[in-house]
Amino acid sequence: MKDNGWAYLFIAPQLLGLLAFIVGPVVFSFVISFMEWDIGSTPQWTGLDNYSKQVSDPTFWKVLGNTTVFALLNIPLTVIGALALALMLNQNIRGKVIFRAAYFIPVVTSSVAVALVWTWMYNPNYGLINSGLSFIGIEGPGWLSDLKWALPSIVIMTVWQGVGYNMILFLAGLQGVSAHLYEAAKIDGAGGWQRFWKITLPMISPTTFFVVIMLMIGSMQIFSEPYMMTRGGPADATNVLVLHIFKTAFQFFRMGEASAISFVLFLIIFIITLVQFKFSKWVNYDT
Repeated sequence: MKDNGWAYLFIAPQLLGLLAFIVGPVVFSFVISFMEWDIGSTPQWTGLDNYSKQVSDPTFWKVLGNTTVFALLNIPLTVIGALALALMLNQNIRGKVIFRAAYFIPVVTSSVAVALVWTWMYNPNYGLINSGLSFIGIEGPGWLSDLKWALPSIVIMTVWQGVGYNMILFLAGLQGVSAHLYEAAKIDGAGGWQRFWKITLPMISPTTFFVVIMLMIGSMQIFSEPYMMTRGGPADATNVLVLHIFKTAFQFFRMGEASAISFVLFLIIFIITLVQFKFSKWVNYDT
C-alpha cells in the first residue's frame, strides 16, 4: 500500500496536467456546445441549436466538402508517393542513406516555414513554379488565387511535406518481409509485378492500413497550411473544417457554435475510423 502511495504521488503531476489541459477543456467545450456564448455575454443554454444550425448552413457544407476533397486527394497521393520511394530505397542502391535523409527533411521542417516557402513558389509573378513554366512556354495560373487550383496547390505541398514520414513507415514494413518468400516466388517463376502484388502488398498491408488511418485523421484536421497560405480563400475555396472552427471561435467569437462544429468533426472522424476498421479484412497480420 505504501509503495502504491509513492506511485500515485509520482504520477500525480501528469494526471493533473491531463485533467487540466485535456480532459477539462474537452468537457468544457462539450458543455458550451449547447450554449450561445460570445465571450462578452453570459452563456445562454440553447440545447441542440448550435448543431442543428450546421444542417442549414451552406458554409459548413462548403468547408466539409473542401475537407473531404482534400482528404481524397492527399491520402492516395501520399500513399503512392511514400510507397514508391520506400520501394526504391529498399533496393541496394548507392547513397540510399543520403536519399532517405533528404526525403525526410521536409517532415522535420516547421509547417509554417514550409507554407511560407511554397507561397513564394506559387506566386504568379515571380514564383519559382511559374518562372519554370514560362521558360518552356507555358503560362502558369494564379495557383493560390484561382478557384480551381487553390486547394490542389495546398494538397501538392502537403504531400511533399508528408511523404517522407510515411516513406519511413513503409520502408520499415518492407524490411520486415521475409526474403524467403521472394526466393520461393522466383523459383516458381513469378515476375517482379507478381511478387509485388502477391507478396509485397499483402505483407505490408498492416503498415498501409495504419498509414491510411493516420492520413485520414490528419487530412480531416488540416489547418496550418490553408491558414498560412490562403486564409481559406479565395471565396472559401480552401476553407476547411478546422479553419472554419478557428474563424467561428476567434474571428466571430461564437464559442458555442465553434465547439459544436468541433464535436461534429470528432464524430465524423470517429465514424470513418470505425468504418475503416469494419472493412479491414484485407489487412494480413500473418508473418
